[in-house]
Amino acid sequence: MNSLPTIAWFHCFSGIAGDMALGSLVDAGADVEEIRRILDRLPVSGWELRVEPTLRGGIGATNATVAVQESSVVRTAAHIHGLIDEARLPERVRLRSQAVFTALADAEGQVHRRPADQVHFHEVGGLDAIIDIVGTCAALEVLAVDEIHTSSIATGVGMVQSEHGPMPNPAPATVELLSGVPSHGVPIDLELTTPTGAALVAALGAGFGPMPHMTVRASGFGAGDADLVDRPNVTQVVLGERTAAAADGQPVTQLEVNVDDVTGETLAHALAAVLEAGAHDAWITPILMKKGRPAHTVSALCDPILAAQVARTLVRETGSLGVRGRQLERWPQARTVEQVDVEGRPVRVKVSEGRVKVEHDDAAIVAERTGLPLREVVSLAEEAWRRRQPASVDESDPDGDEPPDLLA
Repeated sequence: MNSLPTIAWFHCFSGIAGDMALGSLVDAGADVEEIRRILDRLPVSGWELRVEPTLRGGIGATNATVAVQESSVVRTAAHIHGLIDEARLPERVRLRSQAVFTALADAEGQVHRRPADQVHFHEVGGLDAIIDIVGTCAALEVLAVDEIHTSSIATGVGMVQSEHGPMPNPAPATVELLSGVPSHGVPIDLELTTPTGAALVAALGAGFGPMPHMTVRASGFGAGDADLVDRPNVTQVVLGERTAAAADGQPVTQLEVNVDDVTGETLAHALAAVLEAGAHDAWITPILMKKGRPAHTVSALCDPILAAQVARTLVRETGSLGVRGRQLERWPQARTVEQVDVEGRPVRVKVSEGRVKVEHDDAAIVAERTGLPLREVVSLAEEAWRRRQPASVDESDPDGDEPPDLLA
C-alpha cells in the first residue's frame, strides 16, 4: 500500500501559466489520453488539446496548447461553475477546478469592485483557459497527486494587453491572487505569471518555498510561448512521495463557528454539508457562551485548498456571521480500502496496520436488506477479510491450529 502522500512541487523560476502547468505534468508522465477523456466530459465543444515536445533554453519540455473555435464568448463565474458540476468529473478534479475558478472570481471581484458571483470572465473565461485549468486538475488526478507545493513565483515587468486595454505587469488580478504567496519580480518585459497560473497556485497550493522533503520519482517541464535570453521559459514540476522521516506533517486547515440559535436538525445537516464540500472530518462540540447560553461549535478539518469552499458552506448552513480558522498539521495513518462480501452483498473495509474497520454505511445497508443485526454484519465482514489473508504460523502454535489475530 502507498503509505505516504504524493507531492507535486512546481518550480516557478520563470513564472507559471495554465498551459505551462499542464505541459509540465504531461512531461512528467501524465497520460494525455486519460486527460482528454476527463476533459471530454465537459459540456463544451470546439476545442482541441495539442501536446508536442519542444526546447526552451536547451531544456526539453512539453508544449501544451489548446486550439479553439470560439472567439469572444464571455462567461460568468456561475456559468463556469455550472459547466464543471454538469461534467460529473472525478470528485477531486471537480473540487480543485471549482476552487481555482472561485479564486479567480474573488480576485476579479476585488479588482473590479463587484461581488464575485457577478464577475464576467473575459480571457480567463475563454474555452482555452477552461481546458487549461480543468486539464491541469485532471493531470494531477491522473498522477494521483495529493498535495501541491510551489516555489516563489516569478513575475515580469512592463505592461500587458487585456480586454480592458493595457495593464501593468503583473496584472492586477494576478497580484490579488498572489496575496500571501511568496513571489518576486524579475526584469523581463513579459507576462511570466498569468492570472490562470496564479489562480492554480493560490487555490491549490498547500505549501510554498523550496522543494519539500520528498523522494523524487519524476519531473517535467512545461514550455511557455516565448524564448527568453537569461533563463529557460519553462515551469518545472517535481513529483514524489513525502519522506517518512520528514518532521512536517500534512498541512490542514481547521475551521470553526459558534452557533446558539439553530436546531439539532440544522446542525446535523451542516455537518453533512461540510463533509460533502470536501472536509476530511467534521464534528460538533457543546459549549457555554456569554450569559450562560448553551451553544455549539461546528468544526471542520480540510485541505487548505478547500478552506474557502468549506468556510462558505459553514456560513451558509449555520447562518453564522463569521468563521475562524487556524493552520495545523496531521500525520494520517496509511490505509487501503478493500471490499468483502456479506450475504452476497459488497461491504467496504478500511485496512491499516493492525486494524480493520468496516464502512458503517455499507454494513447498515446489508443489515437493512438482510434483517441481520448491524453488529453481526460488522463481525461477518471482519471475518470475511481475515479469511482472505495469507495463513501464518505463530511460534506459540507450531501446528498452526489457531488462526492469527489480525486485529490485535
